[in-house]
This record gives sequence, structure tokens and C-alpha cells, in this order.
Amino acid sequence: MILSGDAGATKTELALCKVQNGKISILHSERYSSAEFRSLGDIVKKFLSKKNINVDSACIGAPGPKIKKKIISTNLPWILDENKLSRNLNIKNFKLLNDLEALAYSIEQTKKSDLITLHKGKPGNANDNIAVIAPGTGLGQAALIFDVRSNKYIIVPAEGGHSDFAPFNDLEYGLYKFLKKKYGHVSWERVVSGMGIVNIYDYLAATGNYKPDKKLTGRFRSEDKAAVISSDAKAGKSKICVDVLDIFVSALGRQAGNMVMNFKSTGGVYIGGSIPMENISFLKKEIFVKSFLNKGRLSYLTKMTPVYVISDQTSSLKGAAYYSHLNTE
Repeated sequence: MILSGDAGATKTELALCKVQNGKISILHSERYSSAEFRSLGDIVKKFLSKKNINVDSACIGAPGPKIKKKIISTNLPWILDENKLSRNLNIKNFKLLNDLEALAYSIEQTKKSDLITLHKGKPGNANDNIAVIAPGTGLGQAALIFDVRSNKYIIVPAEGGHSDFAPFNDLEYGLYKFLKKKYGHVSWERVVSGMGIVNIYDYLAATGNYKPDKKLTGRFRSEDKAAVISSDAKAGKSKICVDVLDIFVSALGRQAGNMVMNFKSTGGVYIGGSIPMENISFLKKEIFVKSFLNKGRLSYLTKMTPVYVISDQTSSLKGAAYYSHLNTE
């Protein structure tokens, strides 16, 4: 039995999995609010407390770089230690992964029926590099680099979400200056993420170009602000929310295109996370693909690169379980 998990800043999801013929099946899963627990270990203990099972191995993905078997969780005050978790939970084969590294391990097993095509592209070789990007509470990134010697993909976790945001036009330059004053350093994560949706809204509201909506701002006091903005945009109720999502989608398209440049990932860009699926109608608008393709003299690379949204929201769990399976045989 494999315990897999996706420990995010907002939620932590755990699952019990099994492997048959190299394919991962999820037997049971539960979701928890991460902020309600002092540590990942406490969540795992609660998950396993009423289950009379033996866990053979475990792998849990978490945001942040893994260094010397530890992850300092981004946007959450947790320090995850592979050895301590293994010892405290009495699970011998316990592994941690960067959360996008875990998602990347699911890509080769992802069914076509679990993909929504945003741009068909014209892929070249069957084993071209692949990029994975997932806007959630933060912005995760990873790549699958094909190694001709071993004839398989090597998963490379990346922290490109924390690289410098580059404004594209005067509006985004104003956004950049607004965020520069607020944060000091402006990364892509400050724009292309759940917090990014809120940041874009706050900037547009501060410009004074939009009529205040008391009903909308009233909802912010009791509901998740990013979710309110997204739902309002999808309903077309207020121009400011529609403009927020258009800016968000344009920036996401540009950063997805940047990953093609960084990794020569013409084998495809796979977009994961709940935010893209919740706002799929905006990603299907021309603004995303136009932004993705616009790479100047090397636009022919993005033009040939297919772009997909992963509709299976359990992909990270399956990827973590697959990694555990590969490393305990």
C-alpha cells in the first residue's frame, strides 16, 4: 500500500494507492485545510488513525525546493524533514518531492481524455522535452528532459515561479510598480497564482478607473477573495473581474511560452492545478494562445508546441505514488 500526498499552502490531500501493471489506482483520499494543522505529520496521523492498514511506502509533494531531504514549505510555516517524518510515522520508505516534481511524474501516465487542448501545435520528435506549470496558491514549475542514453525522461523540478516578472505593456508596468512597492521583489508568482489574481484586482481597483462595487467587496470579507473574483468574472458581472482574469491568463500564457524557451519543451506544456480548470473558459480565449505564441524570432518553437490543461485533479497524488513505486521496488 502506498501513501501519497500533495501538501499545499491552502490544502493538503492524502491518498492510499496501489499499483497494478504499472498503473496507479487511488483507493481512498481525503482533503484537509493545511492552516489548521501544526505540521504535515499531524495531518498524516489523522488520516491514518482510523485505518487498519500497513503502509509500505509513502511520497508527498510540497511546494519549495528539496535540499538535503528537507523542504521549507513556500507560503506555509512548515519545515518538512524526510527522515523525521519516516521515523515519527513509522513508514520506512518515506520520500518528499517538490509538488511540481510529483505532478511531472504523472505526465507519462496521463490519459488523453484527461487533457484539454488549448493549442494543438505540431510536435516534432516523440521524445521532445516537456514543461509543467501549475498556478495555485503559488506558481509551480518543472520539466521532463529526455535522456537519450537511458531512453527515458528525467524529471527536473524548477523554481521559475520566483524568477523576475517582466511586464509586457504599460498596464503591466503599472502593475509591476504597484507590486514592487508592496513586495520589493516581484516574481511571476505574484501575478500568476491565486495571490496573483488578488494582486491584479487590488492594482486595478487602486487605479480609480473602475466604479466601486460594494456587493463584491462585501463578499471579500467572508469569502476567499481570489475565488470571488474568478466566479464574478465567469459570470461577467463586473468589468474589473473580467479584466483581472484577462491579465492573469495573458501572463500565464507568456510564462508558459517562457518555459518552452527555457527547456526547449516542444513536446508540450502541461498546465495543472485547480485555478486553470476553474477558469477554463478564460484560458480558451484567444488572449492565452496569442500571449503564449508571441516569442519574437523564435515564435516558431511555441507555434509547434502543444498546450494542455490537466483536468484530472488527482494527478499530483498519482505522480507521487508512481515515484514511490519506482523507488521501492
